[in-house]
Amino acid sequence: MKALLKRMMPRRVFARAIRLRDRLRWFLLPLRYARGYAFARNWKECAAAKPSESPSSNTPSPENPLWNYFTGLTEGHGIWKWEHYFDIYHRHLSRFVGSPVNLLEIGIYSGGSLNMWSSYFGDRCHIYGVDIEEACMAYESENVTVFIGDQGDPGFWTRFNSEVQGIDILIDDGGHMPNQQMVTLEKMLPQLRPGGVYLCEDVHGIHHEFVAYANGLIAELNKTSSRDVLGRETTPFQSSCHSIHFYPYVVVIEKHLHAPSSFDAPKHGTQWQPFFTA
Repeated sequence: MKALLKRMMPRRVFARAIRLRDRLRWFLLPLRYARGYAFARNWKECAAAKPSESPSSNTPSPENPLWNYFTGLTEGHGIWKWEHYFDIYHRHLSRFVGSPVNLLEIGIYSGGSLNMWSSYFGDRCHIYGVDIEEACMAYESENVTVFIGDQGDPGFWTRFNSEVQGIDILIDDGGHMPNQQMVTLEKMLPQLRPGGVYLCEDVHGIHHEFVAYANGLIAELNKTSSRDVLGRETTPFQSSCHSIHFYPYVVVIEKHLHAPSSFDAPKHGTQWQPFFTA
């Protein structure tokens, strides 16, 4: 239908019609959200989708070094994590193992995860920890630098960024309040190096404000800057951010290692159906 209208209508009229359609979509968003939420709330698995053999458990793979470190920790500085986080960590962070990497973890608590990250990434990793509690200064070491401050304070991040440049991985396990999470992302996501990974943890509950915020980021990630079906220029956000991933209680954002200037859809082949032309 869209292709037919494009052929029948003058280009200027067609462009105005598309802009009007895009504006009207805003009024439908709450209805689409409610529809998706209702579908998930009333979820029923189809018989054909069930595995032929029941999995032994939902715990992370034993080949995951982070999981092995966590389960092997029986004394010393404590680590408190949801079990399903460890597969998420390993999926998004394993490529940094053994490389020079700067990691920032917000929320030090009892210091155990600082040691876990050091063990996982190796001797070429430097860890920056942020916490609001002065007692966490005790966890500083040769490869760990601790900053005391409020992650919800933009001024704190301004001071932090004046002293530290070149963060590759950011893990927000801090105060868990939506405003803290949003302030941290706005101040720190632009600071991440190309190829960097940003994880926001403990995004709990239905209708979470940070999830709504992250959906706003997705809207910009999917934005189109022209009507050319064969190629479109990227927005600044699209050039920087590669992808956004949602998991139970976790949002992960990955940045491009090499910034694209356009998204292209070249046509290959010689035989095409006549009902659509571009």
